[in-house]
Amino acid sequence: MKLVTTTVMEALTRQAATAARGRANLNLHPQLDDPVQRFLNAIEPGSYVRPHRHSTPPRWEMFVVLSGAAVILLLDDAGIVIERVELDAAAPVRAVEIPAGAWHTVAARVSGTVLFEFKPGPYAAPADKDFAVWAPAEGDAACARWVERFLAAVPGTPLAGGTP
Repeated sequence: MKLVTTTVMEALTRQAATAARGRANLNLHPQLDDPVQRFLNAIEPGSYVRPHRHSTPPRWEMFVVLSGAAVILLLDDAGIVIERVELDAAAPVRAVEIPAGAWHTVAARVSGTVLFEFKPGPYAAPADKDFAVWAPAEGDAACARWVERFLAAVPGTPLAGGTP
């Protein structure tokens, strides 16, 4: 049995705070080929999650906020925000399911944000994510500006095209 305790989440948050990517994961599924992928994702403010979709095969994904607050953006093929969802452990909206094959990204709004994520497995690294070609790759100098845009974006905001 695996327990998700505040001690576990605090340790994961400390790992995320010192990680180059500003994130740390803890798999709860026993093996990567498990039919349901489930894990904790601690994400700190400023961490860039390149817009992506799970399209090969199309898979849904669900985020449940356990602590902190995050914004989830759904985007169309052109990089325009179609929906913004604010998850907050101290507010009414605590979870969102991303439709199969939908472009999306996530950004932490406060330090100590921990999300429980789950989606169909098995995990296959080369096909797990289809990254948006209109968004910078992780590590690009523009990533910090993109995170700021994620946090401010509302439906109708174009994220693709030009310098953010």
